[in-house]
Amino acid sequence: MLNVGIIGASGYTGVELARILSIHPEVKLTVATSRQYAGKPLSAVFPNLRKRVDLLCEDLTPEQLVDRADFFFAAVPHKTAMALVPTLLAAGKKVVDLSADFRIRDAAVYEQWYQPHTCPELIAEAVYGLPELYREQVKQARLVANPGCYPTSIILGLAPLLREKLIDPSTLIIDSKSGTSGAGRSASVDTLYCEVADGFRAYKVGGTHRHIPEIEQELSVLAGSAVTISFTPHLLPISRGILSTIYATLSSAVSEQDIQALYESAYKDESFVRVCPAGTFPATQHVRGSNCCDIGVKVDARTGRVIVMSAIDNIAKGASGQAVQNMNLMNGFAEDCAIRGAAFFP
Repeated sequence: MLNVGIIGASGYTGVELARILSIHPEVKLTVATSRQYAGKPLSAVFPNLRKRVDLLCEDLTPEQLVDRADFFFAAVPHKTAMALVPTLLAAGKKVVDLSADFRIRDAAVYEQWYQPHTCPELIAEAVYGLPELYREQVKQARLVANPGCYPTSIILGLAPLLREKLIDPSTLIIDSKSGTSGAGRSASVDTLYCEVADGFRAYKVGGTHRHIPEIEQELSVLAGSAVTISFTPHLLPISRGILSTIYATLSSAVSEQDIQALYESAYKDESFVRVCPAGTFPATQHVRGSNCCDIGVKVDARTGRVIVMSAIDNIAKGASGQAVQNMNLMNGFAEDCAIRGAAFFP
């Protein structure tokens, strides 16, 4: 039995981790931290965990944490993670970090979009935790950088086309819509019910969203050359889910049937990537609560463009579900253990 800790258990990713781990047969959740709710039962903060998770929230230093678990999820804000991880690794622990602190391989690029990095020496060691691309590396890792939610939906959506060089990367336009849980649990005017309900809006327009360097980094690896994207995120009046619509110009005449076959072949052995039947397309309600990424493709013969649509649950495959998928790989468990369930519907 693997003893597991959640650092930062009082956010949406933290409660989703606790929910998943409560049904995981190979692990025991032994510690959950929260400064805000220290001393309170986690199930008092999140009543959905009653009689499922029996832990008090604690406010602990990294030095205190090392004796409480063998494996840690860092579900804390950017910059906070980099202050915790070195101590945990030095004590022989394994970590999945859900922040952006170790996703971007160039510290200078990270600092342009976030803040100064205090342990850049660990960036080179961290494995980008998208198992569908880096499964073997994740298995050997002691530090995994869990991908962002938008990047997960976009990279999985584009990987087959970029690998086969079937599109012109300079033409990529990406339009993503996310539920409000992507903004986190802290109170904000922008995510108040009356600000979100019955509406739909873009934000971080004009290439300013922090996920852009992460997306471009991984797309460039797939393409074998530098990729620059036009990316516009939008806020949906739903609690969870991401739908990304991706447009690119085909580099040669390729039929829709061939592209459909390419995707089906690329993902036929992947438990969590489901290619929609030809002529059908993903929807957020079909992945809600699951660790799945649904992908659909269509060729616009009139413009010579391919359109790729992908849907994920931003808290599951976009965060905590994928983090557990990585934990499973890092510890030799079945990759789909505790996360194989279907989406809840309706």
